[in-house]
Formats: sequence, C-alpha cells, structure tokens
Amino acid sequence: MNLILLDPDDIAADGHARVRDPRRLRHLHEVHRAAPGDELTLGVENGGLGRGRLLHLSSDEACFVVEQLDQPPPAPLPVHLVLALPRPRMLARTLEHVTALGVKHITLLHTRRVEKSYWQSPELAPERVREHLILGLEQARDTRLPEVTLATRFRPFLEDSLPDLLKGRRGLLAHPGMATPCPRGIDTPSLLLVGPEGGFIPYEVERLLEAGCEGIHLGERILRVETAVTALLARLF
Repeated sequence: MNLILLDPDDIAADGHARVRDPRRLRHLHEVHRAAPGDELTLGVENGGLGRGRLLHLSSDEACFVVEQLDQPPPAPLPVHLVLALPRPRMLARTLEHVTALGVKHITLLHTRRVEKSYWQSPELAPERVREHLILGLEQARDTRLPEVTLATRFRPFLEDSLPDLLKGRRGLLAHPGMATPCPRGIDTPSLLLVGPEGGFIPYEVERLLEAGCEGIHLGERILRVETAVTALLARLF
C-alpha cells in the first residue's frame, strides 16, 4: 500500500482523517510499521494527493493531520478495456494490475469460451470488485476509481454497445494469429478487446473485425490473460 486512500467521509471538518477499517490498519502496523509523527502519502478517492502526519495509531484507529491534498493523481491511460470475463482468481489479479497501470474504463464481456458459472462468482459482487480496484489504486498512488461495466451477452454488446464505444476510439482486437503486431507507444484514444483463455471463437473474431476493430497480436507465444493484458497495455502506451 503505497498510498493511504481515504474516503471523503474519513476526513473531518478539523482537517483530521481517521482510518478504522481492519485492512488499512493492519497494513499500517505490519508493513509501514508506522508510529506517531511519521509522514505518509495520502489521497482522497477521486480527488488529490498529499501528505499526512500520523497523530496516533491503535488497533482500532489511525488518525492523521491532513495537509493540502492538491497534487493531481497520475494521468489515466487513453483506453477502454473490454475483457472477456476471466475465471475468478484471475479476474481479481487482473483488475488490480490494470487499475495500477491507469485503466479507467473496463467492460467485462461474456463470450463463447467464458464459463457461465463465472458470472455467479462472489468476485463480481460490487464490494469485491471495488476492493480490487482500491488495491490497484493504492499500489500506483492513484485516486481515480475505474468504472466497471458488465456485458453478460455478446451479441447485444456487439450490436448495441460496441458502435458507441468505437466512436472516437481506435478499436484493437488482441488475438493470436492476427496479421499485425501490436503497435507501440500510441497516444490516441483506444478500445482494447482481449479474449478469454482459449481466445475468441472464429465467429466472434469475424464480427469484431467487421465492426471496425483492427486485429493485433503479441507474437507466437500464448499468454495467460493477466500476462497478455499487462503486456498489451505496456506496449501500447
């Protein structure tokens, strides 16, 4: 936790911030080994960054004197990530990784090779998704919470949502066997589509290309979803 991310309700009118949830308190005790007088990096959710001086720390509460939270968070990546829903354990890690890298718009998509049971996973509960997003923000010293949308049916996504998502964006379909290598260092707004383990089926690839997406690849190796997404984002941006 490289950032103590505060909810706006954590900050009182007197400029003191109080942290009471067990996870952040445990991290302050066990990882930071914080003590009264220490200065730590603070941020407020969807707001600015700054510093705070720890007044006291107990098993129940940490209290900080907050300095001005007027520093901007890191710039977001100009990308909307469309990710075929991974299996639950991989979903948790992937959400944390892409949030740390600066993705602010994520659509989780159902495709043929996505197990229907994945949509019943506790990892998709709003509070669990939020927890993984927060962990990614804390890692990267960011404060802007990503927006996550669920698209549980491929065809309605293709016909109803994809045309709007492609407006003003370059559509990039990452799939093994495509003709074009993944580009490097682009700065244009983009829509990046990544399939599940086993990839998109041929029908899905054909329809996405027909809709205006460009097919790209990362080479001959077949990568796990969480590895592929990280490699794609690093190479693209």
